[in-house]
Amino acid sequence: MTQSQPNPHPTPSAASLVSVKDVSMVFPTGTVALQNASLEVAAGEFISLIGPSGCGKTTLLRLLADLIRPTSGSIRIGGKTPEEARKSRAYGYVFQAPTLMEWRTVLQNVMLPLEVMGVPKAEHKPRAERMLALVGLEKFARHYPWQLSGGMQQRVSIARALAFDPQLLFMDEPFGALDEITRENLNLELLRLWRETGKTVIFVTHSIPEAVFLSTRIVVMTPRPGKIETVIPVDLPQPRSFETRETTRFFEIATQVREALRKGHGFEVQE
Repeated sequence: MTQSQPNPHPTPSAASLVSVKDVSMVFPTGTVALQNASLEVAAGEFISLIGPSGCGKTTLLRLLADLIRPTSGSIRIGGKTPEEARKSRAYGYVFQAPTLMEWRTVLQNVMLPLEVMGVPKAEHKPRAERMLALVGLEKFARHYPWQLSGGMQQRVSIARALAFDPQLLFMDEPFGALDEITRENLNLELLRLWRETGKTVIFVTHSIPEAVFLSTRIVVMTPRPGKIETVIPVDLPQPRSFETRETTRFFEIATQVREALRKGHGFEVQE
């Protein structure tokens, strides 16, 4: 089996929606969280970032989202700086925890970004209802977050992130705290949403099977200082199903990812 080779300086493409060039992040404490990372992401891709804890996966996502600024290097999202992309609402962000407001109903939680962004009031409820239908929770619109399971709460969080129709969806281990059965079901649901909406997704995970199942490409990162070890294409056919996980090709790609992680001395991954 031929292992994909690292591409530290990917060729810029007119089709790239996200362009990361030689980006490093050094925190004031002196910790080097990310070093010389370069990556090109085309519109419509599903990219997973995988690597051991502390390798810079979430740091890279936060840099893209303009939550922090890089020490060096450049980032462009749709030709804009991260700050410009943030101000133009180019992306939605789904965190590890649902971060829902307990005193607001499910529908009101999904409406929240529309209220903050100043979307005409008449559009709030219809748009939020469409997003809840998209994630299969239209019957729970009047429920409160504490009345939902963890998996349902994350689906509300995804609906909220999609409510204002962003180009990009950033997802930081959104299913990491869920049981395996719920997680696999939500993986399937997320792929359905990705196909139906045509969004570009950048997804952080520690799970090799999850990365292989979801992605069009997998970005393997090394321990701190975080570097991109290699980018592995996933050529599994779409649409994917539970049976996809049992195919020979699935196991071949999972092995390729595992070998790349071991090469980078990262062993904190879920088998």
